Amino acid sequence: MKPFTYERATTPAAAAAAVAQRPEAKFIAGGTNLLDLMKLQIETPAHLIDVNDLALDRIEPMADGGLRIGALVRNTDLAADMRVRRDYAVLSRALLAGASGQLRNKATTAGNLLQRTRCPYFYDTAQPCNKRAPGSGCAAIGGISRGLAVIGVSEACIATHPSDMAVALRALDAVVETVKPDGQMRSIPIADFHRVPGETPHIETALEAGELITGVTLPPPIGGKHFYRKVRDRASYAFALVSVAAVLQPDGSGRVALGGVAHKPWRREAAEAELPKGARATAAVLLDGAKPQHDNAFKLRLAERTLAAVLDEARI
Repeated sequence: MKPFTYERATTPAAAAAAVAQRPEAKFIAGGTNLLDLMKLQIETPAHLIDVNDLALDRIEPMADGGLRIGALVRNTDLAADMRVRRDYAVLSRALLAGASGQLRNKATTAGNLLQRTRCPYFYDTAQPCNKRAPGSGCAAIGGISRGLAVIGVSEACIATHPSDMAVALRALDAVVETVKPDGQMRSIPIADFHRVPGETPHIETALEAGELITGVTLPPPIGGKHFYRKVRDRASYAFALVSVAAVLQPDGSGRVALGGVAHKPWRREAAEAELPKGARATAAVLLDGAKPQHDNAFKLRLAERTLAAVLDEARI
């Protein structure tokens, strides 16, 4: 790990301004992803700004009946909150499907959204990776791609986004709240927060330089049955090959988002009109335009079968 300096932020705006003034600086909260990347010298910040003292660790009701989740709320606390378990069960289930109990005790809401890919070529500094070193190429294309993306990909990157929580938030139409270095607040719909890779896979979110996530808001509860089904190589502490976050209504309508298949949580609202027709019709629209590699084409069928299992469970 390379040497770095360190300071504690006193306000969200001051934290954002401090990072904007030093392009080599990074925010740190739980550090469950950043510290690993620093040890591998994939991330090499010269300065860390600790945001743990900011008052962003509360879950609060909103006037419209929704819920506001502070950026520093730990994953364990969010999953256990009775309001989340009752009204946003898909989020609680997604959180509990991720990582381990020890990591969930440290990981934060904002940090979960900002996780970087677990693509093996991103982690191998001897291999070219446009996400790690823009313009160097993508060793994953034509390489070992079993766990990588099948849709929303580009010639520059086929990495997947690793978060479970973000997939549930996409199904719930959450909104990410931020503060900019000049103190201005911004609200970013979760649909627009994560980016597809295009020609700039190293630009992963809609955040501007120095912009700090302060919270996530959930709209009023939409009812229905909530599901999060995750298919992975082992029963715990593994990232999704495919995951399905679904909120399904008694009339057959609903919302569906996929994890493990794209550079961002993957949802196409047009596909949800097909839900009454079943998993095959829904998946056909949801995954239209997919460009799998030799090793990961199975994900298309796996996504359909996982969605079918969720729809079957919803009918019980």
